[in-house]
This record gives sequence, C-alpha cells and structure tokens, in this order.
Amino acid sequence: MKLNGTIKSIIVETICLLYALLFMYAAASKLLDFENFQVQLGQSPLLSAFAWWVSRFVPIIELGIVVLLSVPKWRYFGLFASLGLMGMFTSYIFIVLHFSSFVPCSCGGILEKMSWNTHLVFNIVFVVLAVLALVWQKQVNDENTRCYIKSPLIKSIPITILSSIVIMIVLFLSSEDIMQHQNPFIRRYIRRSITLVHSTDLKFNSYYFSGCDKDRIYLGNYTDPLHILSIDRSFKSQKVITIDLKNKSLPFRLVTILIRGKYFYLMDGSLPCIYRGRTQDWKITEELKGIPNFTIAEPIDSASVVFRNNTGVNAAHVLGVFSSNTSPKVHYAPSLLQKQIDGIFDTDGMLHFNSELGRMVYVYFYRNEIILADKNGRLDRREHTIDTVSHAKIKVAYLKGGTQRKMAAPPLIVNAITATKNNLLFVESKVPGLYENDPMWKHAAIIDVYNLKTNSYVLSFPIFGTEDNTLKSMFVTNDHLYVIIGTQLMMYELKGSLKKEMIIRTDTSSNL
Repeated sequence: MKLNGTIKSIIVETICLLYALLFMYAAASKLLDFENFQVQLGQSPLLSAFAWWVSRFVPIIELGIVVLLSVPKWRYFGLFASLGLMGMFTSYIFIVLHFSSFVPCSCGGILEKMSWNTHLVFNIVFVVLAVLALVWQKQVNDENTRCYIKSPLIKSIPITILSSIVIMIVLFLSSEDIMQHQNPFIRRYIRRSITLVHSTDLKFNSYYFSGCDKDRIYLGNYTDPLHILSIDRSFKSQKVITIDLKNKSLPFRLVTILIRGKYFYLMDGSLPCIYRGRTQDWKITEELKGIPNFTIAEPIDSASVVFRNNTGVNAAHVLGVFSSNTSPKVHYAPSLLQKQIDGIFDTDGMLHFNSELGRMVYVYFYRNEIILADKNGRLDRREHTIDTVSHAKIKVAYLKGGTQRKMAAPPLIVNAITATKNNLLFVESKVPGLYENDPMWKHAAIIDVYNLKTNSYVLSFPIFGTEDNTLKSMFVTNDHLYVIIGTQLMMYELKGSLKKEMIIRTDTSSNL
C-alpha cells in the first residue's frame, strides 16, 4: 500500500516528536544529576579519558537537536543530527558489549531501566525511524517543491551512519591508550574484579604476611617473631609454627620473617643479620654473613638479597644488592632513589622483588613513581602511578644542629600498602581521582592495579571495611588477594579481567 503525502507527514511529525521527547528527557536526566553522570562516564570503557568534554557537550547537543526538530524549516538538519547521535549511541553500546574488557554500570535515565542488549535494540529501532523520517521528509518536500536539502539521501544517510561508527571507534581506541599509558587520573572501577571467599578474626593486630606455598598462607607476628601462623587456603585449619633459633640472646629490635619457596628468612636490619632455613623443618641452618645494616630487605634467591639502608650522601636512603656468593658481597645502586627534599623521608617507600619478572620493584610513599631494576641493581625503567603527585609534599624539620630530622607536618601519602605477583602490581592509593565518590574513601581502601610488563594501568577496586581500621598488609597469589584490616584476615578471589591480566608464568626467574 502506497502512503500519501499527508500520512507520511504525520509519521514524520510523530518520529520527530519521539526524538524530541527522548533527547529532552535524556538531557534533563544528565543535567539534573550531572555529577553522577560525569562519574559514570569516567568509568566508561570508551569515554573515560574524555568524560569532562562528553559530560558537557552531549546534553547541549541533545537540546540543540530538540530545537532543530521543533522548527519545520530546520527539521531536516535535526533528523540528520538525530541519526548521527543515535548512531554513536548505538555504536557505543555495541562496542561495550562485544569489544570492551568490561561492561560498566548503567548510565541512569532510560538506560537504567533496561539491560544493555535491550537498549541496543531500542537504539537500532530509533536509527531505523530516523532513516525512515529522512526518506519520507525528502519525498514530502519534493512533492511540495520545497526541498531544503538537495544532497542525495542514498549517499548522505550511509555516510552519516558510517561517520558515527568511525567516531566511536576512534574514541574507543584513543581512550584506551590514554587510560592505560597517559592516564589523566581517572580510575576505572570494574565490578566483580574480586570476590570475598573467606575471612577470619586473627584476634591481634600485629600480624603481617610472610609468604605462602601451594597449600597454605603464612603470617608473621611483630610481637612474637619466632612463631608463624600457618593457615590453609580454606581457612579451616590453623597451626602455629615455631622457628628453631639456637642463639636467642641476640639484641633483636625488629625481626621480620619472610617465606620464599622452600626457604624462610629471619631478618633484622638493626643488628644486622639474615638467617636462613628450610620450611621442611623450620630450623635455621645458615647465616648470610656480611650484609650491612638495612631498613628493609627482600630475598632475590637463596643467597642474594636486595635491601635499602641510609649510607647515601648525608645519610640518605640508597638501594643495594647483597650476595653471599660474590666478592665484594655488597653492591650499591645510588642512582635508583632520587632525592627531592632530604633524601630520607622523600625517598621512603616499599620494596619488593618480583621473582617471575626478575625485577626489584620500589614504590615511593609520597610521590607517584615506581622504580624497576634488575637483580644486579641496574635501572630498568621508571613508571608512574596514575595520580598527579610527582613531587613529595612533605615538610622536614632539622633538629640538634641538623643531626636529627623529623616530619614538620603530616605528609601527603600517595601510595601506601603494595604487593606484586607475576606481571601485576597492586597499590593502595591514598589520593582520590577525578569524578570519584568521596564517601567511598571513608569506608574502603582503594587498590590500583598496574601491569608491569605492558607498563599500563589496568583497573581499580575498593576493599570495604576500613572505616575504623586501616589496611595493614596485602599479599597476592596467582588466584587470590589476601588483606589484613585491623585484626581481620580476608581472602578474595581474583575475577574477570583482573584474573586475565594475571599472566601465570610456567618458568621462574629465581631459585627460591
């Protein structure tokens, strides 16, 4: 049945009214809840890097299209603009569903009431309606000899749709590159990155993670250093292990127990001493003699340790490598830690050795820098966390003629607790990013994850339950994240894209 011009005009009017109502509602929803809209865009897998611009211009464009559709002589332009914008929205949803590493939360308004697949169908219907309205509007104009646009529809419509798709693809690719390698301090919170599996009350708040094997997790205790709490992965079995140390008369001040593979290490940098034994019988059988005083240390292999002490210029922090099998036994790398203020407080941080990558990893507390070096102390590269604090914001007071130093004001902590496994680095951040929900920071510890192999930011997730207790220690295995908050030990399973990023290597870079 062939429709006459009047019926076509009524249908076109109806389609324009539907589009006008849709865009009016969408723009109003965004503007009335602008802060939430901007936050959601910040979590978008396509538009994170452009959230500031998109959050402001999309509502303006939507309202502009409403004006074009409301004026008869501009309606043709309005329909093309509607087709283009709806084509972008449709492309956005299709890319999210089929090519994105994760599917974000709904964006409010109509979309909040629909699933992503339902909204894709909804958008496709409106794209078809826009095409239909353009064709019939052109026919009505031709019949009335009042054609405002003379460009052939057979070219204009496909070009408009193709252009909208290309724009979204470009935005997707460029946003991903910016977020991963040039992040403007926008966190990407991905749902179900971790799932709580087990938790238990340790009763005391003096525990820390010593290490693990394939069956159990081991916790050291600062107040009872010669006893290790061993917990199986199901949290059903606990036992206390006593380390056999014959010489207990040594003036220990701060003993740390680390378990790496089949060996355990008893370390105290104030003496200094490093003792080693096997987890098979928990007896100390060897002392790694010759190591200088140290403040923190991490085993590299059975005979080597990376450490930090204060033997730099003006007692500044310096990193070094100790090996009991070489001569000389100690090799310093004074260029790794870079002084900004005093060389001590400003270079403070956390030291790890990632055995899978064969790299020492040092994360500063007060600036956004990560140092990676090989097992000989040679600099590999310097990377940055996504926050913007590149210079330590601390004040140092010099007492007793400059022989003593103290913090003159509370420092701005950038990175706190850290852990690394395989190619990933987990960092507890203390600095809120753009478009973030401030109340969440009162109830959760925010963990940022970085891929050390690709030098990229991966994602972030909150660990709740920290309102009254701070995150004290963190440990990562191939499949799980363990945290201690107050006296609570919690075990989380790594899920989704986070699990995929955790590349499990079959080879090893050390003899631990």
